[in-house]
Amino acid sequence: MNEVKNTMKIGPECLGNKSYKEDYNLKYAYAAGAMAHGIASRELVVKMGRAGMIGYFGTGGLKKNEIESAIIDIQQHLKNGEAYGMNLLRGSRESEMIDLLLKYKVRNIEAASYVEVTPQLVHLRLSGLKQQGDGAIFIPTRIMVKVSRPEVANAFLRPPEPQMIEKLLSEGLVTKEEAILGRSIPMVDDICVEADSGGHSDHGVAFALLPTILRKRNELMKQYGYLKNIRVGAAGGIGTPEAAAAAFILGADFILTGSINQCTVESAANDIVKDMLQSMNVQDTVYAPAGDLFETGAKVQVLKKGVFFPLRANILYDLYRYHNSLDEIDVAIKEKVERSFFRKSFNEICEDVASYYSWNDVDVKSLSPKQKMAYVFRWYFGFTAKLAIHGVKERQVDFQIHTGPALGAFNQWVKGSGLENWRNRFVDDIGIRIMTGAADILSSRVRSFLQYR
Repeated sequence: MNEVKNTMKIGPECLGNKSYKEDYNLKYAYAAGAMAHGIASRELVVKMGRAGMIGYFGTGGLKKNEIESAIIDIQQHLKNGEAYGMNLLRGSRESEMIDLLLKYKVRNIEAASYVEVTPQLVHLRLSGLKQQGDGAIFIPTRIMVKVSRPEVANAFLRPPEPQMIEKLLSEGLVTKEEAILGRSIPMVDDICVEADSGGHSDHGVAFALLPTILRKRNELMKQYGYLKNIRVGAAGGIGTPEAAAAAFILGADFILTGSINQCTVESAANDIVKDMLQSMNVQDTVYAPAGDLFETGAKVQVLKKGVFFPLRANILYDLYRYHNSLDEIDVAIKEKVERSFFRKSFNEICEDVASYYSWNDVDVKSLSPKQKMAYVFRWYFGFTAKLAIHGVKERQVDFQIHTGPALGAFNQWVKGSGLENWRNRFVDDIGIRIMTGAADILSSRVRSFLQYR
């Protein structure tokens, strides 16, 4: 027994679910999640694929031609079955994105910001379904959905609603065979349980969420008699080997990282932003209103160190809550917001907003005073995101940078090493180091447990 204890060694490639790695052709059960505006870049995706991991390209905020160019480029660089994926966001461009994904036969999809199953997503899932000779169903499009609530996971663990399938069939978007086969498969191959993370956050706790959703997965697998296991992964707060090891101990089939990849060579984030991020600590994040969901009070987690954005964003939300129009705001406060926050008058911003939303058939002039105020304030959120993307140095205090404590933990882990400077951080190297470190930690823990037997 002592000999077994001393030689027991878990390898990083042994962590996670075997079928997950086989399906995606991976060496490691490790994914790099999408970050909007192409921050999870084509270079990042290619690097991950070549290293036996998977990266998802960040499509949010990009134009169709930019996304199409990225797909073509990634496919040209990964021709030998290496894994790659594309991010799909729920919203007005969902159908357009799905047409693009089907056109280029993108197999791996990261579905984000979904709170329910949509007809468009069902269309994507069912397209190309075929019955194989052994009776198994061939599913061309693998979908991994990111969730932070059990009820959302519950919806995606089930087959598509029959009414949605019938509607798609009547519209000619799926064939009769696809409609029949679609009734017996779950909406997704994988669920990624997203605990408190950078960007949009429900403040989830991994130690509570992951076991709950794993149990729900097991329950519905049994209820529907699925022949293939739905994998459940973990994300949010993973920036060190210890965090990765904890996720696997909880039962995660794979892990997904986000914030730590923003501060790498391959990330498309601006160098000024990367310099700011590499110096942050665990406590240097805070919650601010989400610009795209401003009226609902939804939150995003952002960097607070060295910037005024979180404070100013919360002030704007409070002004919105306690006033019914821009005219109700105290003159002194109004002048301060125009001078310090916007550096533009409310009237000038109204013109910008009207121009921006005209393509989407939003008549800003016909909005109620309350709605008009919301659109003016939402302008600031889009503007501050662009300042960070373009690295406008003179407006650095207004940068809106989505990130989570995982990056602070990572910075502390690599402090004093060559990885302290982001210019030495490569996304594939980070992934392998985290997986190797997690395997070493788990090996050590197992040996320590065995000494009591």
